[in-house]
Formats: sequence, structure tokens, C-alpha cells
Amino acid sequence: MGGQLSCCSAPNSPGTRRRSGKKDYRNSADGGGESKRVSAQDDSSARKSASASVSLQHISERELCDDDTDPSTDPTKGAIFMQRSQSDMNNQATRQTRHRSEVYLSHAVSPNAAISAASASPRLKKANSCSTIYLDDSTLSQPNLKHTLKCVTLAIFYHIHNRRSDRLVDIFDESRYPLTKEESCTLRAEPDHRTIYRFMRSLFNAALLSAECAIVTLVYLERLLTYAETDMVPVSWRRMLLGAILLASKVWDDQAVWNVDYCLILKETRVEDMNNLERRLLELIDFNINVPSSVYAKYYFELRSLAEQNGLAFPAEPLSRSRAQRLEAMSRLLEDRVLNESVANGRRWTSLDNVSSATNAVPRRSTVILS
Repeated sequence: MGGQLSCCSAPNSPGTRRRSGKKDYRNSADGGGESKRVSAQDDSSARKSASASVSLQHISERELCDDDTDPSTDPTKGAIFMQRSQSDMNNQATRQTRHRSEVYLSHAVSPNAAISAASASPRLKKANSCSTIYLDDSTLSQPNLKHTLKCVTLAIFYHIHNRRSDRLVDIFDESRYPLTKEESCTLRAEPDHRTIYRFMRSLFNAALLSAECAIVTLVYLERLLTYAETDMVPVSWRRMLLGAILLASKVWDDQAVWNVDYCLILKETRVEDMNNLERRLLELIDFNINVPSSVYAKYYFELRSLAEQNGLAFPAEPLSRSRAQRLEAMSRLLEDRVLNESVANGRRWTSLDNVSSATNAVPRRSTVILS
């Protein structure tokens, strides 16, 4: 008892073997192999974790996702309607070149015929000078509603006229979900620019939608064409346009239009159909309703370019005193809005021209001179 180590544990227990320092060869065939396998697994897992930590890429080195090639999300990519209209623009340029050559040849034959042909040619664009400035009423923040609708409907016309295929999603098939009382032969006929404009103008006038909503509608349409891999065909363009307008009015306008209001405009529709159309459209675009300001600006200026190429340029008028005062009032209103938002967000810096009071945050109209 005095010099021996006594313990109540079994002689084969792991603790006794570790204390004695002797090896147990009875379980070497199974226990030793198992321990080796466990240690090998630990080593392999450690090597995998080390290799994973070494191969971890920086966020700037990762490949861009496929969504970055979408023109409705990437401001550096050209809009789809500009690509669809390129062939028609090339044909129009060829016709203009042929017309100029005919005018030149007719001038060599008969001067009177050249004068009549020159009068029928398109007029030159008015240029600004120091004494006269030609402007239109459309700006990036407040586009002109009538001309914006014409540009958007022209882009939709090119989507239908120069479509790549006849792929169709069932929810947009107007033969199955009619909006108006029209025959199937009428629905399958390709619409012209005026037909699309009348349909879109009736919705915007009845729902009192803004011109910015029309641009956002075009963004949603091209996003739908990209995500769903479909095209606008004669039997589906109305329902696709209606769904995009319905979604854009709720996202963009502060006072959104209810789905039942569209049922009052389109007599043959029901509220359940409008709800299903909106739900399906959101699913097809992966619920991506965000429109960055850079994308909005890109579509605005490309619509102006499309209008100029097709002879639908916004009418420019000389800048009068009343129009100058209105532009100044609009600029001052925008400056006040930005200043109020910056004060509300807690920004403490400001310009000397817009020094605001600490109580009511109203911009002072008098300039402060520091001596």
C-alpha cells in the first residue's frame, strides 16, 4: 500500500496506460489504425482549410456576374432599343444620301427642280448664338410628357418590329388574357408607332402619370426582355407594357395607382388578372425594381438621340423672359430641396451662398461677407 500506486480504474483503461507508459499491443490492429485514420483526416482538413485561406480572392479580383451585362442595370451598356433601331437608321442614312445625290443631279439638269427638292429636304437644326438661345421644355429631372411618350413608344415599336424571335410568356398572351374586345387577327397584326402611342397615352392620361414614369417603364421592359429571354410580339406587347407601367407607377410615383383603377380604364380586365400580371412580372425580373440614377440618365439621353435620328426632336424655341424666370425658379426649387435634405441628414458643411439658419433650415437670400 505504501509504495505502490493504487487506483480504482480498470487496468485496461486509457488513463492507466498513459500513466504507466507501457504500450498495449492487444488493440494495435484496430485501435492504432483508427487513431492513424483520425490523425490523417485532421491533417487533410487542416490542409484544405489552409489552401482555402490561401486561395481566397479579393473582392476586386472576382469575376463580374452576368447581370452586369444587362443594359437596365449597367450604365455603360447601350440600350437594347438603340441596337434594334440601328438597321433602320442605316437604311435611313442610305436614303438620305441617295436623296442628296438626286438633288445634286437635278440641279445640274434643272435649277427649278433643285429648288423644289431642297425645300422638301429636312430643315437644318437651329444653333445658339450670343443673342439668341434655343431651348426645349424637357430636362433630365422634368421631361416633357408628350415628347417622352413619343420617344418611348418609338423604342417599343423597334422592339416589336426588329425582334429576334417570337418567344412568348403565357401570362402576356393577350389571346388568353384579353384586355379589349378585339379579334385574334387584329391582335396578331404588327402595330405601328401611332397605335402604341395611343394605347400608352390613354393609360398615362387616365392615371395622371409623370414623364419619368415612362422612362422607368422602358427600363423595366428591357429588364424583362433580358431576364426572361423573351421578345415583344404583336400578341403580347400590350400586356407587357401594361405590367411595366403598373410596376413603374408604384415604384416611382409617390401616389401610386391601384390595380382596380386600371380595370376602370380597360373594361375587359379584372383585378385578379392585374394582380397575377404584376406578381408574374416581378418573378420574371427577379424582384429587381431598382433603377439607378445613372441608368435613368442613360435612357433619357438615348431616347433623345433616337428621337433626333427619326425626326422627332423636341421643338426648340427662343428663350424668352418668362421661360428664363421659370427655369430659374425650377433651379432654385431643386437647390432648396437638396439643401433641406442635406440638413435633415445631419451634414454640417455647406456653401457660403447657401448659409442656412440653425432653427428652421431655410436658406438665406443675402450673401454673408466675412472681413
